[in-house]
Amino acid sequence: MTGFLNAVEKAGNKLPEPALIFFYFLLVVMAMSAVLSTIDFDVINPVTNEAVKINNLLSAEALTVTISSMVTTFTSFAPLGIVLVAMLGVGVAESSGFINTGLKKMLRVTPKKLLTPMIIFVAMFSHVAADAGYVLVIPLGAIIFMSAGRHPLAGIAAAFAGVSGGFAANMVPTGNDALLQGFTQTAAQLLDNTYTVNTLCNLFFGIGSTVMITLVGWWVTERIVEPRVSKLKIDGDYQHNEDMSNYSVQESRGFKVAGLVMVLGLAGLAALAWPETSLLRGSDGSLTSYGAPIMKSIVPLIFLIFIIPGIVYGFVAGTFSSGKDVINAMNESMSKMGSYMVMAFFCAMFIKAFGDSNIGTLIALAGADVLKTMALPGEATIIGMILLTAVVNILIGSASAKWALLSPIMVPMLMAVGISPELTQAAFRIGDSTTNIITPLMVFFPLVVVYCQRYVKSTGVGTLVSMMVPYSVIFFICWSIFLLVWWAVGLPLGVNAPYTYPIS
Repeated sequence: MTGFLNAVEKAGNKLPEPALIFFYFLLVVMAMSAVLSTIDFDVINPVTNEAVKINNLLSAEALTVTISSMVTTFTSFAPLGIVLVAMLGVGVAESSGFINTGLKKMLRVTPKKLLTPMIIFVAMFSHVAADAGYVLVIPLGAIIFMSAGRHPLAGIAAAFAGVSGGFAANMVPTGNDALLQGFTQTAAQLLDNTYTVNTLCNLFFGIGSTVMITLVGWWVTERIVEPRVSKLKIDGDYQHNEDMSNYSVQESRGFKVAGLVMVLGLAGLAALAWPETSLLRGSDGSLTSYGAPIMKSIVPLIFLIFIIPGIVYGFVAGTFSSGKDVINAMNESMSKMGSYMVMAFFCAMFIKAFGDSNIGTLIALAGADVLKTMALPGEATIIGMILLTAVVNILIGSASAKWALLSPIMVPMLMAVGISPELTQAAFRIGDSTTNIITPLMVFFPLVVVYCQRYVKSTGVGTLVSMMVPYSVIFFICWSIFLLVWWAVGLPLGVNAPYTYPIS
């Protein structure tokens, strides 16, 4: 394993800067689109019921659209807004000392041996806040590990494994449950127009997966990843020399007051969301449906939940003396995001081009057709489904985009051999999660590289990939076996979720 990871890191670090990688990929996609657009493919897109056609991005019309929409492509890049808005609030809470004091108190009550599982578990729980875990939990993992005398990159790896590698593991319902359920039900009704899929059809399996991923991630972190990254010299700008075991009376008082404000804010939010007629609920009365206003407001809520207690703490503890200090804290948090914004620009351009070209659609559907013709046994088919999704995930990062393409083929096909849509969806979610952490094309991957570079300046794409490969491989193996065992024992996948579909 060590030799393999050394080879991965060495090869990966020879790659250009992430921003340049996305730029080069953009050029490659544009060139490929010009060539492939001259070929007629017989792969049918189940969404449009038409043959997939590759669009030539080098045509005069396409180039005009690319240039004219360049600004909006960048500004509408979803991770950009999520990161910047959340970091404004988190930056104030960090600069004021609110987060630091909270970590000190947490470290006092959490045994060092349990820091790793605690970080992984919290990272998976952050899924309820959509993508906020990328901008909140992952950097906190580094701070917590370094404060405990451990290497910060191990904390980043553990948190990244929980947030992204364990994306399908949830203790509570999330917006992603409702999003995938919509595609699954639509696909199932292609074969049976009376079939309905419950939004919580994978909830029980997700809860069990949370426990399993926490334990497996704990073992991988401390047995494989941490011994490896501990050899890397910490030479970045974020060295925490402060004694994290002590805090002043004034800091403690500030934390209590700010913590009370945070609790009252959360209680007020719960009170507003509780009534069945609440404006925070979706049209179906659900709080966790994808279109519910509260789910769409997760990032602004994180901004408020952190900036308000951060300001309160700053003035009570004495770290802030005027409103100018609050603005300076925001300025400081934004000044650290320059390299990410550059990468985000080229990443947005590449992803837009990749989607517009239809090359990703062609690859995904062609792979699904190959799996369909193999006619494997049920257990092998489920493993093949997980593997197919994992491979496609390297090319198409969005879970909804992949499932929109794969579900109309895979769900009816597996129903025809007696596998329920709910089980197919669970297999998809495992494959979607396990390779998130090793593909530089995942939209938040560049951000995690930046987090690492704050502590180890020489960190490159290869360094991060080599850190995450053990999680990806072992998660894939253990999670696949876990699903088959769960299936064999007959434990419920979720609410109203059968394993089999009656072929007759």
